[in-house]
Amino acid sequence: MRAIQVVRHGGPEVLEFGTVDDPIPAPGEILVRTAAIGVNFIDTYLRRGLYPSTPPYIPGSEGAGEVVSVGADVDGIDVGRRVCWVDGPGSYAELVAVPASRAVPVPDGVPDDAAGSAMLRGLTAHYLLDGSAHPGPGDTVLVHAGAGGVGLILTQLAKRRGLRVITTVSTDEKADLSSAAGADHVLRYGDSLAEEVRSLTDGRGVPVVYDGVGADTFEQSLASTAVRGIIVLFGAASGPVPPFDLQRLNPAGSLSVTRPTLAHFIAGTDELRWRAGEFLGAIADGDIDVRVGQRYRLSDAAQAHEDLENRATTGATVLLPD
Repeated sequence: MRAIQVVRHGGPEVLEFGTVDDPIPAPGEILVRTAAIGVNFIDTYLRRGLYPSTPPYIPGSEGAGEVVSVGADVDGIDVGRRVCWVDGPGSYAELVAVPASRAVPVPDGVPDDAAGSAMLRGLTAHYLLDGSAHPGPGDTVLVHAGAGGVGLILTQLAKRRGLRVITTVSTDEKADLSSAAGADHVLRYGDSLAEEVRSLTDGRGVPVVYDGVGADTFEQSLASTAVRGIIVLFGAASGPVPPFDLQRLNPAGSLSVTRPTLAHFIAGTDELRWRAGEFLGAIADGDIDVRVGQRYRLSDAAQAHEDLENRATTGATVLLPD
């Protein structure tokens, strides 16, 4: 099969397109022919060596496609079924062996490119609102990178739950996308951001900040948070947050900071399928619009990574098998 491999840690140029042996499903696994493959920031962190990984390896963990064979001890998933997954290693390939317990059936009405590129973002948005923090109807939340893949979905889910949403973006185009997703106020990054947030909240700040940008926004996140509020740091698109003195959280308003990861919120099959079922069901019902902003050929994965890291993308990014 054709696949992408990370041959060493480094920039997008270390992604090489070529031919490798087809995977063979082990007991408890299914073999899926990919129709769409998700590209996510965690793929770039692993490629660069910021997270542990051992080259050479096939990157990617998210995708959607059709089951072409099943291993022993697999029940309830038949050949021909459309499925998607969010934690299937080696997904930048034409064929992927996925643990059956981690595969989620794709409902009718959900296209492959949405299912294959939005599961990580959708499940992330779900646990951010119902897991790492619990904002209630009427609360105001701040969402950084409001036009990004997580930001657009998080905004829509938050509005469905009756929240008021303030987002940050970098361009007019992204501002329009964030507004279209339902953001009540769209702000630009900058040193005055916290003042603008407090102006919109009668000086109080917001009870929850969702920060997937990291180094460039963290100080403004702290300054935007209300007394006893929480900063949910769930990504580092601009780089990791430098170490800081936890004592600062006291005079800032008895603040909390959490650094969650999706794996801990979908560890069990039941929780995975509950969160995925709610998210995919909302897409099928037309309540959530998943914007696939970029589509690349599998062989162009390096360009997809470069664009993602340069913040030249909006919404979800998908690789399509050549």
